[in-house]
Amino acid sequence: MLVELAIRDYAIIDDLRLRLAGGFNVLTGETGAGKSIIVGALGLLLGERAESSAVRAGADRALIEGVFEPGARADALRPILEAYGIDEDPVLIVAREVHAEGRSTGRINGRAVPVRALAELGALIVDVHGQSDNVSLKREAVHIDLLDAYAGIEADRARLAGRVRRWRAAGEELAALQADEAALMRRADLLRFQVDEIGAAALDADEAEALKAERARLANAERLGALADGAWQALKGDDETPGALDRIDAAARAADDIRSVDPSVADVGEALAAALESLGSAASTLRGYRDRLEADPERLAAVDERLDLIGTLKRKYGADVADVLAFAERAADELAHLSGATARIGALEAERAALLVEIGADSAKLSAARSAAGQRLADAVVVELGDLGMAGSRFDIAQTRRADDAGAPTPDGAFAFDERGVDRVAFQVSTNPGEPLLPLAAVASGGETARIMLALKRILTAADRVPTLVFDEVDAGIGGRIGDVVGRKLWQLGRHHQVLCVTHLPQVAVFGDVHHHVRKTAVDGRTRTVVERLGDADRLGEVTAMLGAASDAGRQNAAELLAATAAWKDEQPA
Repeated sequence: MLVELAIRDYAIIDDLRLRLAGGFNVLTGETGAGKSIIVGALGLLLGERAESSAVRAGADRALIEGVFEPGARADALRPILEAYGIDEDPVLIVAREVHAEGRSTGRINGRAVPVRALAELGALIVDVHGQSDNVSLKREAVHIDLLDAYAGIEADRARLAGRVRRWRAAGEELAALQADEAALMRRADLLRFQVDEIGAAALDADEAEALKAERARLANAERLGALADGAWQALKGDDETPGALDRIDAAARAADDIRSVDPSVADVGEALAAALESLGSAASTLRGYRDRLEADPERLAAVDERLDLIGTLKRKYGADVADVLAFAERAADELAHLSGATARIGALEAERAALLVEIGADSAKLSAARSAAGQRLADAVVVELGDLGMAGSRFDIAQTRRADDAGAPTPDGAFAFDERGVDRVAFQVSTNPGEPLLPLAAVASGGETARIMLALKRILTAADRVPTLVFDEVDAGIGGRIGDVVGRKLWQLGRHHQVLCVTHLPQVAVFGDVHHHVRKTAVDGRTRTVVERLGDADRLGEVTAMLGAASDAGRQNAAELLAATAAWKDEQPA
């Protein structure tokens, strides 16, 4: 419940702190004193749109802060708190700042949060019924929400809404795929050609360098052969001229002869022997290389053709063979994805068809629940209206559907649908005996609409788990005779909820468990709002003033009204 509400520099309020109790709290005071401003500040705290004009003139920002005790709603609040990194606590301190330049910030237990977090939290702990609700009741769009709340089918409706959203999302993806199908096919053809072209080349990352070396040998085979033969001849010599091998061999023998006499030159002999062996190996290699070399124009042409192919692929797909191969891999991946587009289209069509069947089944279930609950709700509203001075009124809930061959299939046919199902719901009323039922917007006066709203809220909130209910002049247009009934009903709501009610009716005010008086005063030439919690004596004076009778008789009338109300409360079962 709401334990305390602090408001600073909001509208005509400069600094106000309101402490609230459980049960039925009433706020009374002259018109314009700031009662509805307090309710407006609470709405702002809980995520309503902020206007910079709400900041008190001369101030740079408005600050609203509320202290809440979640109680039984702690479990419902836990996912929201966890989502925004807020530790669970028996007390929640919610704050909202609105700056004069239009910027707005929110906090929960000191942690900055987006305004939507305040709205998510507020929806679970406070339900504000303002004067505008009487207007919204005349909009048929809200009627189905009220009926579903009474029927207790929010979970079934949420499941249906999820399926409808998935059905629409699949439709959007399907439309996009079908619209781009020709372009996708062209892209797939190009990718397929590129993958095939690179694949047919059977490239190897090290191939190009090896081919370049082979081409150099093939193109210079005659010259390389002559050079190899010359080097071999220089090593081997001929019949007329000894080669390097012969000369080193002679030097090695001479060194051996020296060593036999003087061992100190042994190293020279060993070096010459090693050189002789190494040069012999080199001569053999040169001879083999010379013998293998031969002009091969066909192989040279094949190598040139292969290098040209590699060059072409590099110009098209990458700086080197590794880049070309990487391009082919990426193209193959994209082609696989595009190749799955056709399969995806089929899968989406099947998914939408299956979802449509489920939507039809869910819608039929919701329709049946609404039909059963609608009659109970209509009967309950008639009883409440009788209590509220509208005996003889009739109330009905019209439930209609629009046929659509492409809609959701139900046992009664296919119908157009949205997240709420296939039904269209409209409240109809006849406030005078013998008159036909007509749409609520066309029949009810302002006072009658207020009473119908109160009847609905009384019925719906009786089973509502939201701990705090706020009524801002919901009794507008209701006379004193009915005010007593309204007060009783609000007090009964207060036995299961914390109720805060702004009222001008003394017959309602006397039922408050706690009575707050709101008044304006002037301080240093500026208007400010003050809220006082009234004791018994002050409350008697306020009720007397509300009755408009300042005489002793009027005061006696107020005392009797308060006493009668207290006696009635005492008689009520626990």
